[in-house]
Order: sequence, then C-alpha cells, then structure tokens
Amino acid sequence: MTNGALKRVGIMGGTFDPIHYGHLVAAEAARVAFQLEPVLFVPNRLPPHKKDYPVTEAKHRYLMTVLATITNPHFEVSRVELDREGYSYTIDTLRELRASFDPTVDLYFISGADAILDLLSWKDVDELLSLCYFIAATRPGYKLNVELGHLTQRYASKVFTVEVPALAISSTDIRRRVKEGKPIKYLLPESVENYIYKHNLYRP
Repeated sequence: MTNGALKRVGIMGGTFDPIHYGHLVAAEAARVAFQLEPVLFVPNRLPPHKKDYPVTEAKHRYLMTVLATITNPHFEVSRVELDREGYSYTIDTLRELRASFDPTVDLYFISGADAILDLLSWKDVDELLSLCYFIAATRPGYKLNVELGHLTQRYASKVFTVEVPALAISSTDIRRRVKEGKPIKYLLPESVENYIYKHNLYRP
C-alpha cells in the first residue's frame, strides 16, 4: 500500500453493523474538507467497546461495506483488522497502516464526536495521537470544544471537527427497525438493504 504520491489518507473505522448513509456522508465531508485521498473504511473484527454485544459475522459487515463504498472512487475498504486476530484496537491498526505508507503521509482518523469524547480511554492514547490526526464528525451546531474541554486544550492541534447533517441515522436503529419489520429504505444504500434481506440479518 506504500505510495509516496499520497499526502493525506483518511481512515474510517467502525463496526459497520450495518454501514449507512451517516458513515458515508461523514467520510465524504471529511475527505473534501481535509483533502483526503483515499478514505480507507476499516471494519472491526472484534470491537473492544462492544464485548457484551453480539456483532454480526465479519464477512457480512465487510461485504456490506464494500457494496456501500464501491461507487465512490475515493473510498477503499481495508481488511487490516479483519485479518488480525483478537480485539480490534485502533492503536494496532494505526501502527500497521503507518508502517505501510510513506513517512510524509499524514493519517486522519474519522470518527463520531461521541467516540472522540472517549478518546482518553482509548488504548495508548498518547502514541495514538502521535500517529494521526482525529476528525470528529458532529451534528450541525454541536460545540465539540465545549464538550471536550481539557482534551482540546491538550491536543488542540490534533483534533478537528466536520459537520455532518446525516448523523441522526444509526446502525442500532437500523437493526431495531429490521427486527421489528419497519422500513430502512433511504437510511442506507439500496445494495446494503438488499444484502441485509437476502442474508436475513438482524431478524429475531
């Protein structure tokens, strides 16, 4: 994956159970605002923050992510966490990705503002912030600096924000709607919707 021509690479990590338009809009907004090329979508294998939650089989989440991103030439899907045993810690992924790119390339990790609020609890947070910048996707009008407080004071040059109108959509709500037989059309790409029904995902 080493490419000396690249300068800024986006990394969109997540469980993607399922991937939806909120993820895609956030990634595209960050890509344009920070001139990222490409944005790598990195599905978790075993998310450490969801140890008590039965995550859908990795192959389904990977294929749904591929289907959702395939029409955007600036998006790619990485198996870096799926092919690594054990829990998917962001620090391990960034170490691996950092080694795969030219040293001049800057990495930008894209995540929701709620996740960024927990940043200090992430494994090896100081090394994490030395390896990449963070882009917090927020709702319009959301004052991340107020919420983060001392975190932005300490890491003001490493944490940025981008406003994303579609963040009201959530994977949790989509799974609930499928379980209850409610429509999910227009919450996620049609190809992902069809995949969910074809493979009978999220049913009781």
